[in-house]
Amino acid sequence: MQIPILIEPVAGNGYRARGGEPLALTAEGASQDEALANLKEKLQARLGNGAVVVTLEIPSQPHPLAEFAGMFKDDPLLKEWKKSMAAYRRKVDKDADKP
Repeated sequence: MQIPILIEPVAGNGYRARGGEPLALTAEGASQDEALANLKEKLQARLGNGAVVVTLEIPSQPHPLAEFAGMFKDDPLLKEWKKSMAAYRRKVDKDADKP
């Protein structure tokens, strides 16, 4: 398993390695490698005490409006509406340029 770990410098104290949930642990060390090794020890100790990490598959749900996507694709009124909107935008833009 791979989990993302943030390693960042700690002012005057080396580095800090930190993982996110569900393994939200933090460890420090004089170097990045030492901080990461210390974090790995903490993770192994936690897992060695009976904790387990599992994955849960949840099926994705379609968006509730997905069935309506593209329903006006070939509608002639939509084409006319788009033309009217474009003409209106050109008029508004032209009028905005006037003092």
